[in-house]
Amino acid sequence: MPVNDPSQASAKFMSFFPSLSASVLVSAVMFLPLASAFSSGEIPVGEFTSLTGGSASFGQSSHKGTALAVEEINAAGGVLGKKIRLITEDDQSQAGQPATIVRKLISQDHVVAILGEVASSKTLEAAPICQQNQIPMITPASTNPKVTEVGDHVFRICFIDPFQGTVISKFARARGWNRIAILTDAKQDYSVGLTECFTRDFVARGGEIVREQKYSSGDKDFKAQLTSIKAAQPDAIFVPGYYGEVSLIAKQARLLGIKVPLLGGDGWVGDSLLKVAGKSLDGCFFSAHFSASDKSERVQNFVAKYQAKYGVPPDDMSALGYDSAMILADAIRRAGTTEAAPLRDAIAATKDFSGVTGLITLDEKRNASKPAVILTIENGGFHFVETVTP
Repeated sequence: MPVNDPSQASAKFMSFFPSLSASVLVSAVMFLPLASAFSSGEIPVGEFTSLTGGSASFGQSSHKGTALAVEEINAAGGVLGKKIRLITEDDQSQAGQPATIVRKLISQDHVVAILGEVASSKTLEAAPICQQNQIPMITPASTNPKVTEVGDHVFRICFIDPFQGTVISKFARARGWNRIAILTDAKQDYSVGLTECFTRDFVARGGEIVREQKYSSGDKDFKAQLTSIKAAQPDAIFVPGYYGEVSLIAKQARLLGIKVPLLGGDGWVGDSLLKVAGKSLDGCFFSAHFSASDKSERVQNFVAKYQAKYGVPPDDMSALGYDSAMILADAIRRAGTTEAAPLRDAIAATKDFSGVTGLITLDEKRNASKPAVILTIENGGFHFVETVTP
């Protein structure tokens, strides 16, 4: 965001360097590029994501979708006569990195908005910084309800865990599964939140949680937790974790003779899931944001463009990354400016946006009201089961 008033600039820089005096800050700011930060004909947009590390599959997919959208936007003439310059930073899937990166994007790159992250815990780390500096932030895929509770400059274009938990719970009860065991990643806000939402809805529908076990991200051995779960004789096991651990959990469950289906959420989507799990996840189900088998023209056009560019079909994170950039560009057009306040208001007013992940409307809490899909795994692939609307 351009800084045209030294006193405002000083206040902004104080949030990054509180130990410096105001007079020093004002003097320093006076030498920064003022007037318009976009005189070069570009609109700087920040993106932070996990390009390496344990969540790299998520981050790479999301980035590819975002980059494709920006490429299309710029090829069509950009926004307000200016092209978008996407500034992407790798948070390496590590706590602590998102805060450092977002401070840099705001203070050094003067971005007008920030896209990211996929993982709720990393988004929650960065969101307060965006809120404090009044820079709009759109997360493509962080489903924990706490994310948008940070403040009115934080948005998401995915459904939230209460809806996702209800979708999976309702599906399980419809299948006649009354007794469910849960294996939760205690280190991930996403997993903990989804467990809470699923449990609340499942019990309200007359189901029973017969056992809950926990693990931590990065664990490799789950035999003790699975042995305890097996003894409880559940009809199915809810595993609201991320693909890296889920694939190992599935393999070890089958080796222990556990034959019941595993259920999960959108955290299962990752290119290594089936490479590691093999056929261990056949007959299992998870909720998702997107299905490449959707026959709508918009989805199939996106699938064709993505596959032509990257050589692989898009997944949920690719589609959400694409939609996040498209929604930001749409908001800039409607605002008629990249100034923070009107841009924030335009994003908040997003209604019936036709995205590749469905029709998207942001509610009063800046959460997306949109459908979810249930997918099953068979013969090394994901297959559409049904769509569930809010």
